[in-house]
Amino acid sequence: MKRLIAIAVFGSILLSCENKSTSKMTLDYPETHKVDTVDTYFNTEVPDPYRWLEDDRSAETESWVGAQNEATFSFLDNIPYREALKSRLKELLDYEKLGTPFKEGAYTYFYKNDGLQNQSVLYRRVGEGPAEVFLDPNTFAEDGTTSLATLSFSKDGSLAAYSISEGGSDWRKIIVMHAERMEIVEDTLVDIKFSGISWKGQEGFYYSSYDKPKGSELSAKTDQHKVYYHKIGTPQKADQLIYGGDPGEKHRYVGASVSEDDRYLVISASNTTSGNKLFLQDLSVADAPIIPILNHEDSDSYMIENVGSKLYIVTDLDAPNQRIITVDASNPTPEHWVDFIPETEHVLNPSTGGGYFFAEYMMDALSKVLQYDYDGNLVREVSLPGIGSAGGFQGKIDQQDLYFSFTNYSTPGSSYKYNVQTGDYEVYWKPEIDFDPTQYESNQVFYTSADGTRIPMMITYKKGLEFNGKNPTILYGYGGFNISLTPSFSAVNAIWLEQGGVYAVPNLRGGGEYGKDWHNAGTKMSKQNVFDDFIAAAEYLIQESYTSPEYLAIRGGSNGGLLVGAVMTQRPELMKVALPAVGVLDMLRYHTFTSGAGWSYDYGTAEDSDEMFQYLKGYSPLHNIKEGVAYPATLITTGDHDDRVVPAHSFKFAATLQEKHKGTEPVLIRIETNAGHGAGTPISKTIEQYADIFGFTLYNMGFESLPNKAVFKDFKE
Repeated sequence: MKRLIAIAVFGSILLSCENKSTSKMTLDYPETHKVDTVDTYFNTEVPDPYRWLEDDRSAETESWVGAQNEATFSFLDNIPYREALKSRLKELLDYEKLGTPFKEGAYTYFYKNDGLQNQSVLYRRVGEGPAEVFLDPNTFAEDGTTSLATLSFSKDGSLAAYSISEGGSDWRKIIVMHAERMEIVEDTLVDIKFSGISWKGQEGFYYSSYDKPKGSELSAKTDQHKVYYHKIGTPQKADQLIYGGDPGEKHRYVGASVSEDDRYLVISASNTTSGNKLFLQDLSVADAPIIPILNHEDSDSYMIENVGSKLYIVTDLDAPNQRIITVDASNPTPEHWVDFIPETEHVLNPSTGGGYFFAEYMMDALSKVLQYDYDGNLVREVSLPGIGSAGGFQGKIDQQDLYFSFTNYSTPGSSYKYNVQTGDYEVYWKPEIDFDPTQYESNQVFYTSADGTRIPMMITYKKGLEFNGKNPTILYGYGGFNISLTPSFSAVNAIWLEQGGVYAVPNLRGGGEYGKDWHNAGTKMSKQNVFDDFIAAAEYLIQESYTSPEYLAIRGGSNGGLLVGAVMTQRPELMKVALPAVGVLDMLRYHTFTSGAGWSYDYGTAEDSDEMFQYLKGYSPLHNIKEGVAYPATLITTGDHDDRVVPAHSFKFAATLQEKHKGTEPVLIRIETNAGHGAGTPISKTIEQYADIFGFTLYNMGFESLPNKAVFKDFKE
């Protein structure tokens, strides 16, 4: 394999001047050889010349990764202000971070990060007494790449089960501790994936997993999820299979949870990321059968609470914006349902705690919270600290105080202690960060997409910013899987705002901001709506002189990486920089890897029909890179251990883009080693990644030096 040919560095040779006055580093890309693989879909042949890069275990792929990283980091290393960005990111992230507390047994637990710890530490205290370390994930691995994933306590708080992720993998291990003594009490459970941990008393817990796949566990398909019960003190091989073993119970995703009173086991089963069956088992009756509440996948439904045999279920069945219904466990099917909190015009996201229901509504992606009693009576509207996103309001039924968090794009998240009886609250914790949010503002605007749909967008920038079309701007989007992008502060984005940058987030169709109908409007044969919404957002920012194509970057991760890949191949002239992260970029083969087939509700698959195949092929980023087109400066990012969106998507996209791209803008791939889809990423890696992303973006927008050097104190470039 041909390695890097040449990378011209600053000062070593005469460089051509492009893009205003900034010198461009010229480079030759590592050669990526082709194979003759061709797939046939409905009599249409589709070449896949870089198929060999799908083998994540081969020495050849490993060599290619090394060569690409060598080229990429040789480029990034010579961006003159990269180290300054790292230094400032360290300063911004170096503040104490405190999670909202939760009660288990006699203890109050909370997560805390002193500042630059790779992973947050779990502490506990009794009452207002001194805090002690309960679990420190920083001790799991020297490089900080093993993280704490899920934590669950037995009903009396005496035992704790937690799962760990190694190298960012979705495959987990579960470890059980005696909480009082803080000692591991039995062997580690292994090969667990996409699982919660739900205790039945102190006796044991339920979890979910797949059979170990043949071939690579990072990319092999997993499509039969199973629920197991683990009894404390017994080996994992003796765990009881509860659901998912029979052919009629085959589903890609199965989860189980036990009600707070230990009476019911609730099982959710689905084949895609939208829609689930719902089952119930009465644990108070020996050998009780598992009975259906919903035996179809036409809705997203889950049990949120019960009082004796009275069940409270959250559902979007016949209610796209969700409602809560009640039903008796003896006859739990939909014909017996009674509305408890009916559907409204706004999307409902409820929680329970302290003997109350808290109905959080999204109103144009902003939070409104109403408190109800168990009879469905409105107690009060919670007066929030401002306009933004609230979360929390949950706990055990007998708690008098609950906690909630509040944030927006320019305000660091703070937590509040809330009295459920009076509705009064006080600041529990407010971060002390080297950033003054009063200097910045966020404004919500509405713009029109290609088909006339009205789309909201939050735009954040420094007060007094001149709208002259020359402001470096990041347009960030997602648009899928019913996921809502609500305002939240990010310390890493703060550095972008400090440099005079604009940060814009539209609420695209495919998300959940306006309920199920909004989600469905960006799925399958309507997926182009999402890309059109994003393109229209870019055009709005340009039209209103926030920025111009020379100063616009588009960014998104996972499904958002697909968004960036599709938009940069459809409208390459619209932006200067493209930043697709851990993206779904091969839309013809995504469903053949790990749990990818479960995404078919949003995407459809190339095997569904000729029409669906042609539609997917029409926007699949990998298959729409054209020979001789000048694409924007592109930095693709992924992790070599990503077993959710396998890195082959990014590998093949990068190889094809490097082959066909015409122009002087760099198209590079940054591959983080011993890293996955993003969860549990250590802060040290986060600092390096964002210094590279922001440095690459500003450099390719033509900035020879940073726009605002004043924030860097004594640092010299």
